[in-house]
Amino acid sequence: MQLIDSFGRTVNYVRLSVTDRCDLRCVYCMAEEMTFLPRQDVLSIEEFTSLGRAFVELGVTKLRITGGEPLVRRGTIELLQNLGQLPGLKELCLTTNGTHLPQYARAIRDAGVKRINISLDSLKPERFHQLTRFGDLNQVLAGIKSAQAAGLKIKLNCVALKHYNADEVPALVQFALDEGLDISFIEEMPLGKINDHGRAAEYVSSDELRNQLSRGYQLLPLENSHADAGPSRYWQVDGFNSRIGFISPHSHNFCGSCNRVRVTATGRLLLCLGNEHSVDLRKQLRAENYSETALRDQIISSMQLKPEKHFFNLNEEPQIVRFMNMTGG
Repeated sequence: MQLIDSFGRTVNYVRLSVTDRCDLRCVYCMAEEMTFLPRQDVLSIEEFTSLGRAFVELGVTKLRITGGEPLVRRGTIELLQNLGQLPGLKELCLTTNGTHLPQYARAIRDAGVKRINISLDSLKPERFHQLTRFGDLNQVLAGIKSAQAAGLKIKLNCVALKHYNADEVPALVQFALDEGLDISFIEEMPLGKINDHGRAAEYVSSDELRNQLSRGYQLLPLENSHADAGPSRYWQVDGFNSRIGFISPHSHNFCGSCNRVRVTATGRLLLCLGNEHSVDLRKQLRAENYSETALRDQIISSMQLKPEKHFFNLNEEPQIVRFMNMTGG
């Protein structure tokens, strides 16, 4: 079985957000003062396991656990263990801010995760603290080391902001090259109302960043990388295995090849990152007459709601009022 939307795109990748909570408050992701979801509104580990199983039975081959910060959620390792045993699942991944990896990296690997994404927006301690509001850079660097020691394949994610950290792009690339890590630079997405900065004023395009890097590195495009890399367009520096990616929701729209959907911590199936098209799967999961067949049928029918593309506009109030921690990073 396959999940196919009305535009003929096959959905084989699902991101499950297990919590809206996080121990950091990154300026592009959350407000400094947050009100988090009541515990009873969040899906249980058993409900997330049922969802994962349903999606895999419908042809999904890749699951990613996200948040918030998924490792602050009690039971996340148990969920990874449950999902890692699903027949037909080819790839189980995790996105994290890295702060809890010294404690959990080995357990993550033992659960069947081979690749993780770690957010890293600066290599300067004071700037890192400014961007994350609460963060300790050394804690994240220790997390990266722990993940490397556990044998996890790592990709760093950096949200590039013109007056915050764009000047660090070459240093971040060199760090990735030296450590043998992949890295992706992301154009900020206008999700949620923020007060720390103006999104239009902080916008820096992937092309600008790549031009900046080309002054110090000879970047070689990786052929056909887009087919298996989602929205990232990857480049490489001669002599290094690390991939340098650019995720460009504004400057190079990638909706035509979208193969993914997201499930929020409350069980809301988001059919598009930049639209509100969604279906309430929690209602089905908690129905008195719940059945796996009914859940699968609802997921199949929801694919017809998946829109063709998003319409981000940096010069207007955010069209999507939910923050990224609610969406699933």
